[in-house]
Amino acid sequence: MLMSSSEKAATLIYGPNGFRVVKPGPFVPCAVSGVAVPLEELRYWSVDRQEAYASPELATRRLLEDL
Repeated sequence: MLMSSSEKAATLIYGPNGFRVVKPGPFVPCAVSGVAVPLEELRYWSVDRQEAYASPELATRRLLEDL
């Protein structure tokens, strides 16, 4: 999904079972790739790091950085 340059990223608070929108927007950036992830497609995030990921592979890559 392409995002308009005028659209701003949402700000979220990530919890263990979901997220809360603090500042509205249609997407959040992936913390690893920078890809815009539409909120309706957001499935992977870190509660501890408070960041979103575009895929399970990118979430795993970020997690392995801590090892």
